[in-house]
Amino acid sequence: MKKGEILENIHLESMAAEGKCVARLDGKVLFVEGAVPGDTVDVELTKIKSNFLEGRSVLLKKASEHRAEPTCSHFGFCGGCKWQHLNYDTQLQYKQQQVTDNFKHIGGLDFPEVNPILGSAKTYQYRNRLDFSASAQRWLTREELNSGVPFGEPALGFHVPKSFDRVFDVDTCHLQPEPSNAIRKCIKKAALQHNIPFFDLRKQTGYLRTVTIRSTSIGEVMVIVQVAQNQEEWLSLIMAALEKQFPQITSLLYIINTKRNDTFQDQEILTWKGRPYIIESMPKPDGSGNLEFRIGPKSFYQTNSEQAYELYKVAWKLAALTGNELVYDLYTGTGTIANFVADQAKKVIGLEYVADAIEDAKINSQINHITNIDFYAGDIKNLLDENFLSQHGRPDVVITDPPRAGMHEDVCKMLLQAAPNRIVYVSCNPATQARDLKILSEKYNISEVQPVDMFPHTMHVENVVRLDIKRE
Repeated sequence: MKKGEILENIHLESMAAEGKCVARLDGKVLFVEGAVPGDTVDVELTKIKSNFLEGRSVLLKKASEHRAEPTCSHFGFCGGCKWQHLNYDTQLQYKQQQVTDNFKHIGGLDFPEVNPILGSAKTYQYRNRLDFSASAQRWLTREELNSGVPFGEPALGFHVPKSFDRVFDVDTCHLQPEPSNAIRKCIKKAALQHNIPFFDLRKQTGYLRTVTIRSTSIGEVMVIVQVAQNQEEWLSLIMAALEKQFPQITSLLYIINTKRNDTFQDQEILTWKGRPYIIESMPKPDGSGNLEFRIGPKSFYQTNSEQAYELYKVAWKLAALTGNELVYDLYTGTGTIANFVADQAKKVIGLEYVADAIEDAKINSQINHITNIDFYAGDIKNLLDENFLSQHGRPDVVITDPPRAGMHEDVCKMLLQAAPNRIVYVSCNPATQARDLKILSEKYNISEVQPVDMFPHTMHVENVVRLDIKRE
């Protein structure tokens, strides 16, 4: 076999990591992109290794019963929503299996039967944030090239997968509700009408760089326009078009970024019109009212607002608070979970390594009139030590929601020393979660495992685990 060779009539058995399908061929595992389990396809080989092969589906011979018709016209080229061709029930099945497999093979863990995964009520238009990149020259698909689409037109869309400088133009993205698409198209139209140059990331020339659109469940909208130089006339033309067409924009912001990259955590964000933040609302877990969260341009907030409520309810339930507990909320971010559980705790202490997020967390407590939370900023592996425990008290319950990399080994070991009665571990990466749970299993039993789907049509899954300390 050689790279580029076409393998005919390959039957795909199951799903593996990264959303690739699995087949067996002459004693080797073949990983295939662009298909679903149960398909029979022709496969072009893209990688040949001693113990496995990789390829991509080039011709569907027989369709699986698990197939679905993709909604998006960009499916197959865009790097997001790679499971649109897989029906939602089957997506959930494989996400739940992903949790089980990681716990068995990475963690070698003892755990009870995994609870049925909580699916998302919305499978489209569920995101509250999208980031679009501008490009002086749009990247064309093979189909566009064949249809005669001219070279050299600008784009305002998404990056081509695994490419930092290639951007394809987005017609309609189905992930965020309107006015998201209309706002992006308005900005592009205004730039084209007034000959405002789009940015070329490789050449570092042009003006319009990125557009970020954030929205909330109560109808507030934030638009952040990032430009490469201080040209007030061009900025005024873009902003005037937005103000005229979208008076409902709550927060209209801009960034003048002269760096080589588009990241803006280190940039000053200026307010053109409205407030420098938007407000999200979430019901309290006991149904006694609503919580409000202020979301700034640099603030992290779960990108599926409605499902975030279901996720936090799971964490709250598994924490089993009675009102007498000291709770530590690790990786608290802007304090969403801390504020969510505060009514049922004696006191909550939130720890977070991003100082700006802690300031947002404090504001969120103030606007919700919550007074039993203290927040501290610092690297958690350095912040959480015996001195901190002595000063603030040893926790009865710990809730931890780390980034995809999981918790630092020192944090896991410190939790073993702190020895709270319960740990609720919220994770967006069951693989690193399984690794951490293996360390914690020295003193803790896994009592409950609850997967939650936050991102339909992707292979990502959120997972919540309750740990109870072992009793002699």
